[in-house]
Amino acid sequence: MVKRYPLPPFTLQTAIEKIQLAEDSWNSRDPYRVAQAYTADSEWRNRHLFINGTEEIVAFLTGKWSKELDYKLKKEYWAHTDNRIAVRFEYEYHNDEGEWFRAYGNENWEFNEDGLMQRRFACINDLPIKESDRKLI
Repeated sequence: MVKRYPLPPFTLQTAIEKIQLAEDSWNSRDPYRVAQAYTADSEWRNRHLFINGTEEIVAFLTGKWSKELDYKLKKEYWAHTDNRIAVRFEYEYHNDEGEWFRAYGNENWEFNEDGLMQRRFACINDLPIKESDRKLI
């Protein structure tokens, strides 16, 4: 079995490290790289979608980043327990028409003993912004 360090139980330091690794991975915009951090049967709720398993994660992220262009994400620590981490995040992107958006939200993560995320629940809100109002450049 593959292990994704740091492993639970998390300390403040290792939770923050895990969050930074996730941010770096998502900012790569590589669905396969991102999917490696999740169990093969990982359960997601992302807005109104329920996504299960690696194949659905890759398909979802491939579609996401084909529409959310120049995507840039920032994640921040909120709280943690033994094998769970909560984060707040914001990301910015534009669509094909050049309209910019900032998305805000919260995620709750649950990890297995090997450090792979087995559950991810995301609540996300999008806000149209002007390109000149971007914060994440």
